[in-house]
Amino acid sequence: MKNRYSLIACCIISLVLLQYRLCNSGLNSKYTLKVTTWDALGYYIYLPSAFIYDDATQLKWFPEIDKKYQVSGGWVYQANIYKKTNKYVFKYLGGVAIMEMPLFLIGHAIAKASNYEADGFSPPYQYSLAFGILLYCLLSVFLLRKILLRFFSDKTTAYTLLLVMLATNIIQYVAIDNAQSHGPIFPLYVLILYFTVKWHEKPKIIWACLIGYIIGLAAICRPTEAVMLFIPLLWGAQTKESAKEKWNLVKLHKKHIAFTLFFLFLGVLPQLIYWQIATGFFLYDVGSKWSFLNPFFSVLFGFESGWFIYTPITIFFIVGMFYMSPPGKPYPFKKAILWFCLLNIYIIISWFDGNPDPTYSCRRLSQSYPLFALPLAAFIEHINLKKWRILFYLLGLYLIGVNLFQIGQYDKTILHYTDMNRQYYERIYLNPSPTPLDMSLLDTNDFIGDESNYKMEVIAHEDTAHHLQSPQHIPSLLLETAIMPYSGEAWLKIEAEIKIDKGFWGGYLTTELQTGSSIKHNKIRLFNPISLGGAINKYAFYIKRPDFAGKSTLRVCIISNSDFDGIVENIKVTSLKK
Repeated sequence: MKNRYSLIACCIISLVLLQYRLCNSGLNSKYTLKVTTWDALGYYIYLPSAFIYDDATQLKWFPEIDKKYQVSGGWVYQANIYKKTNKYVFKYLGGVAIMEMPLFLIGHAIAKASNYEADGFSPPYQYSLAFGILLYCLLSVFLLRKILLRFFSDKTTAYTLLLVMLATNIIQYVAIDNAQSHGPIFPLYVLILYFTVKWHEKPKIIWACLIGYIIGLAAICRPTEAVMLFIPLLWGAQTKESAKEKWNLVKLHKKHIAFTLFFLFLGVLPQLIYWQIATGFFLYDVGSKWSFLNPFFSVLFGFESGWFIYTPITIFFIVGMFYMSPPGKPYPFKKAILWFCLLNIYIIISWFDGNPDPTYSCRRLSQSYPLFALPLAAFIEHINLKKWRILFYLLGLYLIGVNLFQIGQYDKTILHYTDMNRQYYERIYLNPSPTPLDMSLLDTNDFIGDESNYKMEVIAHEDTAHHLQSPQHIPSLLLETAIMPYSGEAWLKIEAEIKIDKGFWGGYLTTELQTGSSIKHNKIRLFNPISLGGAINKYAFYIKRPDFAGKSTLRVCIISNSDFDGIVENIKVTSLKK
């Protein structure tokens, strides 16, 4: 079979992504599938507003829906009141809704033909979107294979596809959280590549029209995606000679430019019409902020959700840019990909929201991976000529394994969406059974790696179960004990077993270590990734003692952002000294 390796790779990718979708679809009855929540709701809300409720500006229908399905996240940040018209305006653009429209209509037809409510949010809509977007993406993977095979060998194409799709966070955003913008936009990047290649091979008006429409549609999915304009603009301009040939070709087909611009406008037009209806103006500021003079390199290198940290295969996306000029003739995509990737990364790391992006790795780049696949493939094609290529293949397989493991951790919140740090990541890296002490690193930096180097003594222990109830923000004292002075390195270890019936999500186990006139506070969350509300959970954390000649006093409390109701069954304080 011709090009069988890349075809097998596509089939493996399809099976893996389908497995992740099935395992996160509520088919085991543990939970109900809801993909139209939080940010995804912001993109989707156009469809039920227009097709079911005929109300996209007052949203009188939404409070009842939110009460029933809990999709907004607790407050409707997905839409804002425009003061001049006193109408709601959606914060998120409508391009994703256009791509979801066929899937929405399928779900609506199923709901109307069954016992489910045709309200835009019942299970038929959720499953139609979840599996429909996955289908879009799987088809685009097969099309990306076809594009890569034009420039690279079958084996290079196969390994490139496996690394792009299985060693990165794209799994999360095309197979699990795929009603966010990243899954629907992913196929648009494959299509812009395909239509660009087709136009440069044989210029036709149809390809020019499709290029324009895809850019316009992508721009009203996320405005930053308009940077894909550089792909058709700079394709084939890799050298002075080829650039001259390209622009001569463009001059021969000047009317194609007019068609491209017209269809780009058609792609953007639905958003302009919506803004005119909601605000009275064709343009509306959705409130995005940028810091181009002070970009946030932590997006790439930080332990919060750094792109290179959590999906290190992306380092080779960048390395590959140095290999897009093989001996003899540079690839025709060299200039286009180089400018797109660098500008895209710069735009993404300059975006300012005031809060960490709740994500696994950098999700804002994930939809553009089809373009990053080209420099990665160029690098793989280069090392295929090297004796040490087997080391890279083994490294790639290792990174695939790490990524698949971390996707599982992320979906259990062990790999946290906002609160990651270096110490915590070191403790959970490839760790199938993190401990309560590991969990404490989400909230405190005090930690002992190896207790065997310390002398341990239990200085306080309360094993009688007692019931605690307190209003919000009022600390409940669990234990108070005196700490004898010690000159040298010393720590305290706090351990507790607590069952929380109320106040779990906003509750903390806190300590106050008073040493002379100074007070040191530590706290850990009760709602950590390995704990369950309504169950008996174990908690543990360390406190580093200051060197102090006098006595200290330790107080252990529970405090909650809401009313608290729970049972403390066991609490212990251990002193560790060197």
